[in-house]
Amino acid sequence: MKRRTLIGSMVGGLAAGLASRTIQARPAVANRLEAGDIPKRTFGKTGVDLTVIGLAGGRFPIIGNDEEAIALTRRAVELGINYFDTAHIYWDGHSEEIYGAVLPDVRDQVFLTTKSTDRTREGALEELNLSLKRLKTDYVDLWQVHAIRSEEDAEQVFAPGGAIEAFEAAKKAGKCRFIGFTGHSNPAAHLAMLRAYEDWDTILMPLHVADPHYLSFENQVLPLAVERNLGIQGMKNFGNAKLLQRFSVKECLSYVLNLPIHCTAIGCTTLGQLEDDVRIAQSLEDLGDEQMAALRSRAEPLKGPRLEDWKDDVETTASLRDRPRYTGS
Repeated sequence: MKRRTLIGSMVGGLAAGLASRTIQARPAVANRLEAGDIPKRTFGKTGVDLTVIGLAGGRFPIIGNDEEAIALTRRAVELGINYFDTAHIYWDGHSEEIYGAVLPDVRDQVFLTTKSTDRTREGALEELNLSLKRLKTDYVDLWQVHAIRSEEDAEQVFAPGGAIEAFEAAKKAGKCRFIGFTGHSNPAAHLAMLRAYEDWDTILMPLHVADPHYLSFENQVLPLAVERNLGIQGMKNFGNAKLLQRFSVKECLSYVLNLPIHCTAIGCTTLGQLEDDVRIAQSLEDLGDEQMAALRSRAEPLKGPRLEDWKDDVETTASLRDRPRYTGS
């Protein structure tokens, strides 16, 4: 689903208005956004200064066109973005190849991240080596255990021969500078990863204006990440476009960037979207507690698994559990 194109019965007639925003003609070259100062924040204990927004390669399959994906990546570099997010599984590895076509020429200017979903030492190292080949680099700045879904999932990472052994070995060998983990299903899984290991450098979690109302990463995980001085990355800023039923792009992105995080990955699919996000970041305003609370209050009607379909559906599970069972006659 395109980040800013709403689909399905939830959004109905709003789709046309948002689609018109997406397909507006690109401004003339003379009026194109020029590179400017995108705010930077020190990425927790890593000490690296990152732009508060970064390009997320996970949306490249929606573009579906190498030339346009490469152009988007080049434009991000031109505009001063230095944080680039991808993963071994994105577009069956082709997302990494797109970055590999652009970023080697500016390798010393960018912070490059990728991820592995394999939970074993051997499998994770195989994924990393292939990722490095696709990215045309001999190291990534950040390598992450990807898509932790449950406490059982976390246990696999730390079992004998588990993925954590690969991550520690890769960091020691210089194939990655920092290690972290990601996930978006349930904050309990993130807390399990934090309990199991003290040496994470970074964390990535879904953070957006409706998150506090349902299985909240902002309420349950973010405070501990801040306490540990982890490099904190956000994602799902726009709720896969569903938040645009009630909020502007500026409101969504401003809310996330007013949380105590360092950067957030933005899933652009057009140059116009990218430049919109850069403009918002360049003119970012501090929101007070009352403004943040007002935004959260407006998001309350949208809460729950229909919006956040990437999270566990505990509401349906509870409903099924409480339903009377048929015992036969």
